Amino acid sequence: MRKLTYYINIFLVYSIIGFIIETTLKTFFFKHMNNGIMYGPWIPVYGLGSVLIIIIMRLVFNRFKVPRWLKIVLVFIISMIVLSLIELLGGILIEKIFNKVFWDYSDLKFNIGHYIALEISLIWGVMSLVVVYIIKPLLDKIIKKIPSIITYLVLFIFLIDAVITFLKT
Repeated sequence: MRKLTYYINIFLVYSIIGFIIETTLKTFFFKHMNNGIMYGPWIPVYGLGSVLIIIIMRLVFNRFKVPRWLKIVLVFIISMIVLSLIELLGGILIEKIFNKVFWDYSDLKFNIGHYIALEISLIWGVMSLVVVYIIKPLLDKIIKKIPSIITYLVLFIFLIDAVITFLKT
């Protein structure tokens, strides 16, 4: 059960970090940017992406002895692919469910449709290296100490937000 709580915490914390990142980007750089579909301070795609990358890295690196340089390359490439697929799927679902387009990369040179582009995929790869090698080791110390009651309380609030978002949109 402790492992489940850990991954729920990862999901929630990185969803909130995603909200902070996008709010900052919107405030200073991209005024037209839409930072999430939910009401609360979280963007679930960041949480989902973080959980998936952490699980995939554990599966790959715990099964195979891999040199450090190859780990870095694998984190970069796997993250680029996985996170771009999540972004593509998320964009399609948001458009189909909510009848909205939250991002459009059509103006980027190496776009693939309007939901993904090589330029953004490269950013996902770099961000994943930062998360896996810098942020995660620092946050793990805090995340592992979050009491289960806090985890489930925040998860409950998140789920209420998700239901309200789906009903109101």
